[in-house]
Amino acid sequence: MKKYLIIALLAVFCVQGMAQREPSPKKCAISAGVLHGGGGLVGAEFEYMFSNHFSAQAGVGLLSFGASVNYHFKPFINSSMVSLVYWHQGLGDSHTVGWVGPVYTFRAPKVFQFQIGMGYKANYGPAATSEMRNHPVGLLYSIGVYFPI
Repeated sequence: MKKYLIIALLAVFCVQGMAQREPSPKKCAISAGVLHGGGGLVGAEFEYMFSNHFSAQAGVGLLSFGASVNYHFKPFINSSMVSLVYWHQGLGDSHTVGWVGPVYTFRAPKVFQFQIGMGYKANYGPAATSEMRNHPVGLLYSIGVYFPI
């Protein structure tokens, strides 16, 4: 039941994303949410669009940080995108794993966004468990809000 509810919600958000959206003339955005900023419990990110379709993003979360290079499907900051990301989870002795991989970010015409992708483990930290070391790939995801600035 839970799986069907999630699929239905994703379908509604995707259809909403296909609606005509007004291009934002702004070149920067901030976002915040759950598992943002490198996969921390909560985090925030800053994004700068440096050409018509490309942007760079960096963020920090609760005991995490991350960065990405993004390709937007439309030439404005409030469009959906694909990214190559690096997520660093944990700091110092609490560092568990660093992820590298592709991510798809859906952005609704206003405010809402979610990310889903696959990460490959780039490095392990001192807090990585043996179970973490046995699985070379993982699911990367987050949900939150964004604001063009």
